[in-house]
Amino acid sequence: MVSIKDVAKLAGVSVATVSRTLSKPEAVAESTREQVMAAVAESGYVANALARNFRRRRSHTVVVLMPDIGNPFYALVVQGIEQAAVQSGYQVLLGDTQNETQREQAYTELVRQRTADGLICLGPHIPFDIDENVTAPPADWPPLVMACEYHGRVKLPRIVIDNELAAREMTEHLISQGHSKIAFINGPEDSPLCQARFDGYLQALLDAGKTFDRALLMHGDFTMETGYELTKQLLQREQLPTAIFCANDEMAIGSLHAVRDQNLSVPDDIAIAGFDDINIAKFSYPPLTTVHQPRREIGAKAMQLLLQLLDGKGSAETIVLPHDLIIRKSTQ
Repeated sequence: MVSIKDVAKLAGVSVATVSRTLSKPEAVAESTREQVMAAVAESGYVANALARNFRRRRSHTVVVLMPDIGNPFYALVVQGIEQAAVQSGYQVLLGDTQNETQREQAYTELVRQRTADGLICLGPHIPFDIDENVTAPPADWPPLVMACEYHGRVKLPRIVIDNELAAREMTEHLISQGHSKIAFINGPEDSPLCQARFDGYLQALLDAGKTFDRALLMHGDFTMETGYELTKQLLQREQLPTAIFCANDEMAIGSLHAVRDQNLSVPDDIAIAGFDDINIAKFSYPPLTTVHQPRREIGAKAMQLLLQLLDGKGSAETIVLPHDLIIRKSTQ
């Protein structure tokens, strides 16, 4: 059986350095961390440690991987996770990954070494190296639940809303208001969640007999800044869109500011809709039409599902929670 001494020898570092890398990766220099993790992968030490550690007592800690801790969308999701965790005697460790693979994997090592019991991922990435043919989680993966976003291929327990249906309903609302030139500012192109929202937008256009104009489709990164900049690009077109549907509220608020900076009126000149119903949406000017996601419930359900996995009772099920259209002054 591979020991930590074997890993240290292979990596050319001390046993203490290997131990520190696995327990507190943020305290180790990046070059050393990469060296140690390469030795861990080559030796198979993590898999052996995982097999031993799963027989130990639980740590009663879970890790929540957040793509961007500064994004206000996640506040109520984390609150729901925290409330459900506390009720079951667990504590929550937040990991701000910034969608960086190395950060994701560093936090994952806390679970592999049993410093934490399981993972809740709020972004679309799975923090493991996976073969392109893998569609189900291998047996040696630690307990993992995805919430809000999800992986497009690997079937894991997840808590979501029907993103395609929600986007279709919002687009139908805009069409019902007389709009035919509806721009869509989506999130990252490689995100399954964003693909679902685009599918809903497109289906609503086609169902209404509207033409899809590819020039009205843009991709941002869910920040106000990209909402603002992409809207400025749309406003440089000879034919302006009559409505802009953004795939989240932050981009929609950036879009509101861009339209007003061009001395245009919302909604009289251009209607704007968002997605998520974050707290600031109802206080924007004008108040933002959006899709309400039950964020606190999403978080609580994710934690409950993770607890089921830890008890050996869970499965790769998808729980779809209801959403609501919130119609405010930005579209009427």
